[in-house]
Amino acid sequence: MRPETPLAALLLLMPTPSLAQQPVQPLPKVGGCPLGYYASGRYCVPSKSSNTRGALQKAGGSCPIGFYSSGSYCVSSPSNQRQAIQKTGSSCPIGWFSSGSYCVKSR
Repeated sequence: MRPETPLAALLLLMPTPSLAQQPVQPLPKVGGCPLGYYASGRYCVPSKSSNTRGALQKAGGSCPIGFYSSGSYCVSSPSNQRQAIQKTGSSCPIGWFSSGSYCVKSR
């Protein structure tokens, strides 16, 4: 008699769509660094904390949907699963939607 494989184990092996989160990476330093980052020369570098979220430089007076303001930056909210880029011109690329001065990746 062969053992049965639980359904849950099979589901773990199936490919799942990846969520496009804002990358956690060094940013050019503009004023103070955002929450979760520290100054290193002319950059804001992400801390080693698991709480550090992706960020981008603020464009205009507000942040895109799913982000909050932290000084001169927009930081991804903990529940945000989307990536944002600064908008160039008046429209966004295919697969992205407009949110103020930004383009946010559609799901």
